[in-house]
Amino acid sequence: MTVPGTVPPDIPAAEAESYRILRSRIDLSRLPRLCRAVTERVIHASADFDYVTDLACDEDALAAGAAALAAGAPVIADSAMVAAGITGCPIISKIGETLTTRLSRTAGISREAAAVRLAFGDAGPGAVWVVGGSSAALEELLARRVEPAFVVGLPAGFAGAAEAKDALRAAGLNCVSNVSEKGGPAVAAAAFGALLAAALDLPGSRAGWAPGESPFPAEDRPFGMV
Repeated sequence: MTVPGTVPPDIPAAEAESYRILRSRIDLSRLPRLCRAVTERVIHASADFDYVTDLACDEDALAAGAAALAAGAPVIADSAMVAAGITGCPIISKIGETLTTRLSRTAGISREAAAVRLAFGDAGPGAVWVVGGSSAALEELLARRVEPAFVVGLPAGFAGAAEAKDALRAAGLNCVSNVSEKGGPAVAAAAFGALLAAALDLPGSRAGWAPGESPFPAEDRPFGMV
């Protein structure tokens, strides 16, 4: 895993310069290692320094999430935009499937809730969920008691997002979230990226793509991904 405060030598020059500027403007050295990695990636993705105080990170919870990924836990994204932001591992995302629309209509629930139900049916308990597109997905995840290994809960919105994230923290699940209405797919994918980078660094890790499995060229993946 990249040591905080250093820039990997193989990332694009513009991105390296972006991280250098970020670190010149804020000192995150007081944060524990994983909390710092997540916070730094989220700030880099959003250009929003308010996340320093807005993010709710717990080092032990993040370590548990990284361990789950290293053990091969499936990863579920709540939206197409979140899934598009994650190139370092296989993703389950049901939001765009015809069956999701059909279930939404027949059950009288939102497409986001239907996608959560179908994804849980595929993955079962112990998955890592990345929610950045809809508070409805986060609400359904909590209501269905999907027994996640970890939840990245960072949807944005003025109608229910902050409340859903507060409920996530109150549920006592291993998670990373934020207090305010801000968030979104890019932020959720960035937080997950930091977690995946930590997982890839663990001995015997089964996180990420199997050799020769990734559909993404190496040059298209964020640094820290393989």
